[in-house]
Amino acid sequence: MSEPRLEAGEPGLFRLSGELTFDTVPELLKEGARLLAGAAELRIDLSGVRRADSAGLALLAEWLREAGQRRLTLRYLNVPAQLHNLARVSGLDQVLPFESAWPEAEEPTT
Repeated sequence: MSEPRLEAGEPGLFRLSGELTFDTVPELLKEGARLLAGAAELRIDLSGVRRADSAGLALLAEWLREAGQRRLTLRYLNVPAQLHNLARVSGLDQVLPFESAWPEAEEPTT
């Protein structure tokens, strides 16, 4: 298992890497609260996420909910195909602020 890491980049940009699973998400929930406390706008780069399950998708939805309560803008960048497909199957791709990493013709298929 690859423990997730959440690292700060330039102001308002964070890079998430590792696995987003039932085993790793609880700790990331706490990290997310810390991130949301000090920003007006957040961008989270997901290009380093190697594996995700429904708990990872729920984490992204929870961070979006918390950001909305704080009136913050949150965007997810470079969403891996596996996570994008999970979101599409559940209908969350219409809700989560994903910035497409693929041109329209190359979007991942389910």
